[in-house]
Amino acid sequence: MSIQVITPELRRWILEQAEAGVSPEQTLASMRNSGWEDPVSIRALEETLKKSLGLTPDQDPSLPRGVPVPEPALEGMSNKLWAGDREVEVLVAMKHPRVVVFGGLLSDDECDAMVAQSESRLSRSETVTLTQDGSEVNSARTSDGMFFDRGETELCRRIETRLAKLLHWPLENGEGLQVLRYKPGAEYLPHYDYFDPQHASTATILKRGGQRVGTVVMYLNTPERGGSTIFPDIGLEVLPVKGNAVFFSYDRPHATTRTLHGGSPVVAGEKWVATKWLREGVFD
Repeated sequence: MSIQVITPELRRWILEQAEAGVSPEQTLASMRNSGWEDPVSIRALEETLKKSLGLTPDQDPSLPRGVPVPEPALEGMSNKLWAGDREVEVLVAMKHPRVVVFGGLLSDDECDAMVAQSESRLSRSETVTLTQDGSEVNSARTSDGMFFDRGETELCRRIETRLAKLLHWPLENGEGLQVLRYKPGAEYLPHYDYFDPQHASTATILKRGGQRVGTVVMYLNTPERGGSTIFPDIGLEVLPVKGNAVFFSYDRPHATTRTLHGGSPVVAGEKWVATKWLREGVFD
């Protein structure tokens, strides 16, 4: 499946249509007829027109309000950060969206132990349902996974404490770790990690800690080929390297956060990751 990327040429064309007096509805119809998917078309139209008006997300009354998010101490752009019990490298840092690639977040022994502790509990991964409470198997996500409760094992507690220190976010605002295994051909199509306000199940989910505001994907092994974490809106591809991790935050449940991301298909070998989602409030 190809991924549609919002290009500078598309944005210029949208502005040209607006300047020519073409309505947004007509512009969307033209994009649909040209093969653009509706979610991509709508996002491109909204972002382009709002930017042309000089509106920032916080000034736009139509957007959800922004909230504080986890943030590593990157002032001065040091290439190493202290995470309480371990020094972590900063390999890549972007501001908008806030994306940071960390090197050596986990030791090889910690990666191996996490795989060993989770392997017997794996089952087919699920996603949040669109029309009711709960979760369901989805063809967009072809991995096997399991969840640890927060603090369930000594290893979980150590990693969670390290992340809380590194990202300056309360330990109790984090979900339990999820471990995923991707076999050859498995992937996770581009998606957002926040809970869509339009989903029927979101209101119930938000009662436990509010919205998700940050994600950490930790690589527990290095696949032979494939398995990158991709950010289509910004053209970023993070290669999965054992012990490394990618962190990104999103201050509102909206596409303006530019945090659309996915897991590319594994071509050879397996990919193991541990994911930590951070909530707006206390997750219990």
